[in-house]
Amino acid sequence: MPLSTTVEKLMDMLDQLMKWIEEIPPIDQPQRFGNKAFRDFFQRLKENSEALVKDCIDEKFHRSCPEVSVYLVESIGNDTRIDYGSGHELAFAAFLCCLFKIGALEEADAPAVGLKVFARYLDLVRKLQTEYRMEPAGSHGVWSLDDYQFIPFIWGSSQFIEHRVIRPKSFVKPDVFENYDKDYLFLGCIKYINQVKTGPFHEHSNQLWNISGVQMWAKVNSGLIKMYKAEVLAKFPVVQHFLFGSLLSIKPAS
Repeated sequence: MPLSTTVEKLMDMLDQLMKWIEEIPPIDQPQRFGNKAFRDFFQRLKENSEALVKDCIDEKFHRSCPEVSVYLVESIGNDTRIDYGSGHELAFAAFLCCLFKIGALEEADAPAVGLKVFARYLDLVRKLQTEYRMEPAGSHGVWSLDDYQFIPFIWGSSQFIEHRVIRPKSFVKPDVFENYDKDYLFLGCIKYINQVKTGPFHEHSNQLWNISGVQMWAKVNSGLIKMYKAEVLAKFPVVQHFLFGSLLSIKPAS
């Protein structure tokens, strides 16, 4: 898969943020969740976000950096509650969307953005979640797809449409998600869930277990899109924190 210079720089930026986690280790504290060292990480990103975005895109797009960088900061979690959820994930999707909208990313970059940049972002936020013991934001427990993520299940299921070997019933099998997690977003999510949760899969991830019973990936994908619209985009607790600005306006599309 060809990677443009902008895509490579975005991946380098995410790698840099991964290194910051090592430079800002968790502190010793009595409570189990919400390590306060995350606030130092968040503050460093907030102070450097515009410069980070500027390093990724051509100079002619720099005037958009103050607005675009807000979505990057919001994409790693909340520094007050030290939690992370689908609203923060949505912010990163908005960050990428803005880069496409201003022209810093082009249509030819779309596959690499979805399968490479977003996958690297997942690596980052998973490390943040585990290192700083971040709380799931508004998790519905076993009735939700996952405590933290949603979008990779949508994009990941679209990868499998018309796949000749891996069917929906296959993704719960360890020999499948253990061997192909690097190639498919959906399987990467399943492997991670099995790493961080204990007990039978059908108990801790009931919704996903039900999805494995669907016959076709196209039906899984369309169902997840409908679910995302209803459970994320249409929920006030999520969108109340979303920045509507000049690039992503609150005005209805004509």
